[in-house]
Amino acid sequence: MTLLRSARLTSTADGAWRGDFGRALRAEWTKLRTAGDTGRLLLLAVALTVAVGCGTAKAVKCPDAGCGQDAVKLALTGVTVGQAVIAVFAVLAVSGEYGTGMIRTTLTAVPNRLTVLTAKATVLATVILISGTAAVLASLLAGRHILAGNGFTEAHGYAPLSLADGPTLRAAVGSVLYLVLIALIGLGVATAVREAATAIGIVLGLLYLFPVVIQVVNDPEWQRHLQQISPMTAGLAVQATVHLHELPIGPWAGLGVLATWAAAALLVGGLLLQRRDA
Repeated sequence: MTLLRSARLTSTADGAWRGDFGRALRAEWTKLRTAGDTGRLLLLAVALTVAVGCGTAKAVKCPDAGCGQDAVKLALTGVTVGQAVIAVFAVLAVSGEYGTGMIRTTLTAVPNRLTVLTAKATVLATVILISGTAAVLASLLAGRHILAGNGFTEAHGYAPLSLADGPTLRAAVGSVLYLVLIALIGLGVATAVREAATAIGIVLGLLYLFPVVIQVVNDPEWQRHLQQISPMTAGLAVQATVHLHELPIGPWAGLGVLATWAAAALLVGGLLLQRRDA
């Protein structure tokens, strides 16, 4: 009898959580979809990613065999710029609610704060997954045509860019996941600090200041260690398709480092969301 009662209570609790999560998902999707700058920021992220990739591919020549360039990485260079817009987009998805006071309404409708954060992360990751896939595929398609005209031909040791090629597919999938993880870092930081400008500064600092510090450090061993923990440097190792032995960290291991940063940001954000008043 006790076991039956316990099972019923567990079932009821699970059903209530699923109901709250479903409502939270719908609410977060509605807020994200109806926010004024949402569509424009995503289009800007895609456009910048593709445009910078095209510009880089157009600027680099391969006049003879063995020019040593990574054609896939060249085509995907725009990710390093598009990620900034993705980070801003993710921060505004949270900080806007604190700025308007809407967060109080959200937490009143769904009192379980971790459910709210999980719903935000799920919706944000899905949206970035879709837009990131579009940006990466468009970059590779443009790079395939542009690079071929700049000497990246089979005669010079370069096959046309294709997702049928294992390393190219890994770079493409990894780049999309990279953008998703950048968005989750933005979400976690914005949840922790609440204020948009501060959160944007922290996220962009994490991404772009690490490489600057690495260049300033003179010790090669310390440079390598910093590259191995830098969110951007380590994460973008997943784009490499040649000279993998020269990388400071392996492609998937590097993406794992970025995933650790994202998990830490969400953990800190979640803990502070639980402890503080709205």
